[in-house]
Amino acid sequence: MMTRSARPLLLAAALLASTAMSAMAGEADDQIKAPVLRSTVSVSGDIVRVGDLIENAGAAANVAVYRAPDLGTTGVLPAAQVIATLRSHQVIGVEVRDIKEVAVTRLARAIDAKEVGTAVAQALEHRNGLGDAASLSISFDQSVQDLKFDAAISGTLAPTAVRFDPRSGRFDVTLELGYANGTTPVRLRYTGTAIETVDVSVLTRNIERNELIRSGDLQTERRSRAELGGAEPASRELAVGMQMRRAIRAGQALKTTDLSKPDLVQRDQAVTLIYQTAGIYLTTRGKALESGTEGDVVSVLNLQSKRTVSGRVTGRGQVTVDTVGGAKPQQTSEAEIAAPVAVASRLPASATTKAE
Repeated sequence: MMTRSARPLLLAAALLASTAMSAMAGEADDQIKAPVLRSTVSVSGDIVRVGDLIENAGAAANVAVYRAPDLGTTGVLPAAQVIATLRSHQVIGVEVRDIKEVAVTRLARAIDAKEVGTAVAQALEHRNGLGDAASLSISFDQSVQDLKFDAAISGTLAPTAVRFDPRSGRFDVTLELGYANGTTPVRLRYTGTAIETVDVSVLTRNIERNELIRSGDLQTERRSRAELGGAEPASRELAVGMQMRRAIRAGQALKTTDLSKPDLVQRDQAVTLIYQTAGIYLTTRGKALESGTEGDVVSVLNLQSKRTVSGRVTGRGQVTVDTVGGAKPQQTSEAEIAAPVAVASRLPASATTKAE
């Protein structure tokens, strides 16, 4: 007869056995889980295997069934055709669900023409006097096609051989693409011409010598640095309001050497002639015999005395003959100083002047 103390032990043993049997049944369910068809498949190699097409492929996962589409392309197969192919390889019981077709994409590393151009420019950067890569204009001898490589290629385009002739602008560059698994890298060779370009201000109309430049006379373009002949390009900010040193046709790029400050005094212009000497400041009318910008020394006819004097341009329509110490534009006599009739300002009576 079973004692009361033995009954709890038997119940515990039964529960443990039941739990163990449930766990074993669950593991068995996992092991025999039905294979399921995939609607989209991505492969990195040139072969499609059973494990690519279905989940839970088991031992058949590595069996090859199709050749992959071309690099970077997608092929579509009817689901019924895929199931028939799998059956021919003894893979049965595949759950199709509501899948009508299977899309297979072959992964690829794509290299486009822009990436090639950037890699070549970076290889030539600062070589034999060239500037930054961003300032280089690259022209290839042959059209650069977009390229596709095996997805296992993960490296960047790196230069392995670079030659550049600064006289002709010709380049010969070999680039290399490396595999992540250490396979022999792919090498690509390109030849062509490299030109350094800069932003320049280009005239939109013909401009004559001594003419002032307006904002509407300019547009900004990228031009070859060689076009400037070694001079610095003139920016729009610098050029507007400046005066041309020489006549230039529309379409030409402006250089800093083409520009000068605008003339404040024009030849044959009526000007104010200012005399300064110790103790006195006098003005009179004059006629400019030369053009000049601020700081230039020009000849002026004193209309009062009918004599020609030299002075420095100090403002628009204003020439100053400074006779107070230091270097003088021209030695001026006391009579010449006294000749003006318009007195702009006079020092206090305590000051002494030679003109009084």
